[in-house]
Amino acid sequence: MRIKSALGVLSAICLLGVIAWWLTYTKSLAPNAVFTTLKGEQLAIADLKGKPVLITFWATDCPSCIEEIPDLIALHEQFKDRGLQIVAVAMPYDPPSRVQTLSKERQLPYAVALDIDGRHVRAFGNVQLTPTTFLIDRQGAIAMHKVGKFDVKDLSAHLAQL
Repeated sequence: MRIKSALGVLSAICLLGVIAWWLTYTKSLAPNAVFTTLKGEQLAIADLKGKPVLITFWATDCPSCIEEIPDLIALHEQFKDRGLQIVAVAMPYDPPSRVQTLSKERQLPYAVALDIDGRHVRAFGNVQLTPTTFLIDRQGAIAMHKVGKFDVKDLSAHLAQL
């Protein structure tokens, strides 16, 4: 009788271990966000399934965000023919006029969206710090989440795998 109960406990522990492993190693799906770009285009993550998507939360007063712009432009140029979609989401506190001015001055070739009401910040886990970058794979799962300036070589390698 003791052996049966011990085996039952052992089985339960093994099952819990498998569940914990699965929860740890399963990618979380990206939120079903719909961005409105400065050009008035609607970009829904659900519609971009099948393409890699890079979402970066940034602000015009963030030095690291500004430093990343040349890298984002280079990634856009390098991977746009392979389907990469970059969406730079301005933080809710960033004045829209400053976002538009900087986008024009820097001739940003990728999509830039405003998040005036903070819904995108909340949808992506209550983003607080800039830059914060999410790489979404072709299946719509978050393949990478980076707070702070990203390493362009690392990100480029991730994109090449996707």
